[in-house]
Amino acid sequence: MLSFTTTPFTTTLLVAAAASFVSAQVPVNGSDSFVNAAFKAFSGDPFQKYTLTAQGINASFIPYGARITNLFVKDNTGCYQDVVLGYDNTTQYLKDSETNHTYFGPIVGRYANRIMNGTFTIDGVTSHIPENEHGGIDTLHGGEVGYDQQNWTVASVTGNSITFVFYDQAQSGFPGDVLNVATYTLTDEPSFISRLVSIPLNQQTPIMLANHIYWNLGAYVSEAAKYVLNDTLYMPYADRIIDIDGIELPTGGINLTNGTAYDFTKPKTIGLDIGTLVNSCGTGCTGYDNAFILDRPRYSAPDDPELEVLTLSSPETGIKMSLESNQQGIQIYTCTGQNGTIPVKASQQHLNTTTYVEKAGCIVIETQDWIDGINQQQWGRDQWQLFSPTTEPALNYQKYTFSVLGN
Repeated sequence: MLSFTTTPFTTTLLVAAAASFVSAQVPVNGSDSFVNAAFKAFSGDPFQKYTLTAQGINASFIPYGARITNLFVKDNTGCYQDVVLGYDNTTQYLKDSETNHTYFGPIVGRYANRIMNGTFTIDGVTSHIPENEHGGIDTLHGGEVGYDQQNWTVASVTGNSITFVFYDQAQSGFPGDVLNVATYTLTDEPSFISRLVSIPLNQQTPIMLANHIYWNLGAYVSEAAKYVLNDTLYMPYADRIIDIDGIELPTGGINLTNGTAYDFTKPKTIGLDIGTLVNSCGTGCTGYDNAFILDRPRYSAPDDPELEVLTLSSPETGIKMSLESNQQGIQIYTCTGQNGTIPVKASQQHLNTTTYVEKAGCIVIETQDWIDGINQQQWGRDQWQLFSPTTEPALNYQKYTFSVLGN
């Protein structure tokens, strides 16, 4: 069993160590113009690739958004396939942020997913985060300038591990300063581990970081693999789902998944029921873009990081992915917003004509806590969403382990 224990002393050491190289980007009067003499400003190339390797796996990352750009694992023929979406030219991620804003591969935060009306109240004080979705009705992934658009400083890099650091001083209207440390590690299993630690320094604040990785385990190797509809998804503890309205904000209701199109408590292909989900991911949307609640086993700790909460596999490549996480929720998004205008990377161009990212051509798996829990007090999520100098740091731990079907 993995154990994550943090004392005030060890937290102080971590803060002190990170302060020597952290990238400080400090908003002035609620803007996103950053200066702070106490921390070093980001320097270097935010689009430089850092490639990690381990037995049977390699992956690349860039400082812009502490973002994964490539992840290669072996398929059932022994060939390496790139199973995450992105761009070959890494400067394209900046252009994407300014146009489509797909959130290909970054960390999203300070608060992932949606905040109703862009506001929340802590101890009688209301904070307002810039609304950046649905014409100014709600905040998505931290507002106009979230963690996905920040240049994270490379604090450490080895052959199989990299650590990024980002210092957030009351950015975008969030209360208080937060020191964020993201470590990505590859192992010989093969696996990819993401550990996101956020330390609030001076005020109580909502924190809910998440990785926003677009997956296609079929790696676009065939016409069928251009879509994830034949992929098998299994979430054994996803017994409940958060009810949403026409713009994907929680209504406050919680529904059972048993016997519905949302039931993945037994392995099921993604495409089996997807056609029935009219308006399920917002008005006019057909597909999955929903927040599942993980009701962990009776004798499992609520934050057990070694619990396998999801598996996904592709019949086209035979690649299977197992996900372990300490989080109590998963947002599943079947790329309903894609429209065939973005080409996949060169490493994924296997057909005679150019392959583009289509609707249902990928799946995003965001392990996080419950969407907009800071505005749904009846759910009792404060312990997992509000953090301060007197609490433990916020921790999002994920381990993706890869194998081949039948092995």
